[in-house]
Amino acid sequence: MFGSHLSIAGGMHLALEEAARLGLDCVQVFTKNQQQWSAPPLDAGAVRRWKDALGSMGWTDPGRTVSHASYLANMASADPALRAKSIDLMRQEIDRCEALGIALLVFHPGAHTTAPRADGVARIIDACAELVRGTEGYRTVLCLENVAGQGSTIGREFEELAALRAGIIEATGRPDRVGFCIDSCHAHAAGYDLSNPQGAAAMLAALDRACGLASVRVLHLNDSKASAGSRVDRHEHIGRGTIGLAGFDALVNHAAFRSIPKIMETPKGVGPDGRDHDAVNVAVLRALAARAATMPAPVNTAPDKPPSGRSAGTAPASGRAPAPRKKPRAARAAAQRTTTTGRGTIRRPRRTRSARPRKR
Repeated sequence: MFGSHLSIAGGMHLALEEAARLGLDCVQVFTKNQQQWSAPPLDAGAVRRWKDALGSMGWTDPGRTVSHASYLANMASADPALRAKSIDLMRQEIDRCEALGIALLVFHPGAHTTAPRADGVARIIDACAELVRGTEGYRTVLCLENVAGQGSTIGREFEELAALRAGIIEATGRPDRVGFCIDSCHAHAAGYDLSNPQGAAAMLAALDRACGLASVRVLHLNDSKASAGSRVDRHEHIGRGTIGLAGFDALVNHAAFRSIPKIMETPKGVGPDGRDHDAVNVAVLRALAARAATMPAPVNTAPDKPPSGRSAGTAPASGRAPAPRKKPRAARAAAQRTTTTGRGTIRRPRRTRSARPRKR
């Protein structure tokens, strides 16, 4: 199932109508303004229009709809007031998902800021356990999303995500209420190099060892503007970033991920040819999934600067990455800083300034 994060401006049901227009199989939305701490309760009419739209599309499987929680929430915070507000905000998010029949709620674990990292991890576990216990009988699954590793954010390494889920399950006894969302851009920027088949295979093996692929409930499919190990979260069109097609080939064709929603959070807009970027990006993913002999051209927003030395608007016919060229001296030096650990091949570049989280 391939989908995209779509706007709810003008009414939540309009996101579903847009998904139908684009020919998508699933959708991710915010259920409220993600930049506000609170929102009015869901209007009964809005819920009815949402469910009517689902029915008209034949989307009877609740796993086709995903919500992304507000970026404001930080349940790892050592500030009692901020943490309490964050837990309350997450409870609103869960209630809204349940009312709409949205099965999967994706959220970023949080940032420990000035407190010890272990304390931040413990606070996330306690908060999520409180939320699960307080929503007994609900079906909405909390999906911990991996992060690029900017600043003091928690969840860059798969082992850390696994520890969070294990702690929540130990406290609640509800493994069915907690899963994972894995973002390709975040994983790549965190150091799990997805730019070649070997790196993608190593990343999937590390994810399976730490988290178990069966516990991954959502994929975010985004290429990356930044390099592997940069810890910079900047999304790019599929096949136009530093991941390239090889990494996405490995993800979309893995048997463990075939039936879960695979959501694009790539840049919006319309290309010079009049096609929606979402339509172009999903065509690339579907061609990879079908092992098509001829790939559609990835979105090209900067034809004068083709990525990875490729000609603008072209892609390998097989969907595989082109043969690597000899690396310049600086790149060879960077490669010498590459190490292999239990979580795969990790590049450790020089320290860079953390970027602000991207608003979607």
